[in-house]
Amino acid sequence: MIQALTFDFWDTLAVDDSDEPKRAQMGLPTKADERVVLFVDHIVRRYPQIEPDDAAQAYRAANARFRAEWHDHHQTPSVHRRISYAYECLGLTPPPGKYASLVHEVSELARAIEMMEVRIPPDFAPHIQITLEALAQAYTLGIISDTIHTTGRGIRHLLYQQGLLQYFRLFLFSDEVGESKPSPRIFRRASLELGLPTAMIAHIGDRESNDVAGPLAMGMRAVLYTGIIDRGSDHTRAHAVCRDFRQLPYLIARMR
Repeated sequence: MIQALTFDFWDTLAVDDSDEPKRAQMGLPTKADERVVLFVDHIVRRYPQIEPDDAAQAYRAANARFRAEWHDHHQTPSVHRRISYAYECLGLTPPPGKYASLVHEVSELARAIEMMEVRIPPDFAPHIQITLEALAQAYTLGIISDTIHTTGRGIRHLLYQQGLLQYFRLFLFSDEVGESKPSPRIFRRASLELGLPTAMIAHIGDRESNDVAGPLAMGMRAVLYTGIIDRGSDHTRAHAVCRDFRQLPYLIARMR
């Protein structure tokens, strides 16, 4: 019998990059461009000897290093760590006695990037409020989500703004636990923190590799959600495919 449900966040609960059209209407650059601008402005203001193009290139190199760690090692370094990678590319290492000052400097920029990420909220999946309200009465709900630029703290803020935070009892964000999907360790941790065997947990998400293959390998049930984007439901190994959140309570009940 299923007793707990865990959800992916992006393209499951919320529509990834749905804030970009809103930014464009406001005359703002894309988030990717604004991150580079924030970093370059931060660097050249403090280190005028560094050319803006060199600062921009260092940030892009840091992004490439991040992606390698995310895809190859199932880890997602924090925004703070990603900025530190860019500092290393620029040869900006603290002199003796100045380490704390540099950490503060990097932390200041990390906070600015993190705040930018949540300033304009994304759209959420249709019917998500009424579905979570119903499910929370029968199951313990949690979130297992990778965090790329929006931190776990930022996702909690978005959920709170939407009135959805109250429905969840477990939060496993990759920047906080040090593991990202489909690492078995993050699903094992969910089982331990919920106090349930994996067979009593179903995970709902949009990606076959992360949200289906990952939980299946740990003995969990898996539901592929395609209400925002369908990434190959014709060939999924999931126990069920959910195309509309209003179907989810029925699909989970069938797994009992």
